[in-house]
Amino acid sequence: MAADEQHTQIFQFDFDTRYRWAATPFGIVGHCFIKLTDEQFFARFGPWRVLTPRANITSCALSGPFGFVKTAGPAHLSLADRGLTFATNSRQGLCIEFSTPVRGIDPLGLIRHPNLTVTPADPAALARALDVR
Repeated sequence: MAADEQHTQIFQFDFDTRYRWAATPFGIVGHCFIKLTDEQFFARFGPWRVLTPRANITSCALSGPFGFVKTAGPAHLSLADRGLTFATNSRQGLCIEFSTPVRGIDPLGLIRHPNLTVTPADPAALARALDVR
């Protein structure tokens, strides 16, 4: 592969019906995905975005189930640890830990997140693709 070519993987979010209804007013449905390249991790959840070098990802772990009220609708900020959640179902997700906290919940980037939980259709496949030890 040439130096300027990057391998890109796209992971779609897995919506269940209740979460789809809760997400629609926030412009999330149809505007959410996870894009992984050789160098970067990018997650879009409607107007919310997380972009970081892959080298900033230190670990990931399967998580869930989640409470509907705490995760449905817009991006959610954990008051306990400043973690960010982009959830589209309550079954299972992947919690991704960062070495340096990332921007995500606010447009000015004043709040930084040490982790991001996402709910792709196949969380285990995303974990394998991240290949962090």
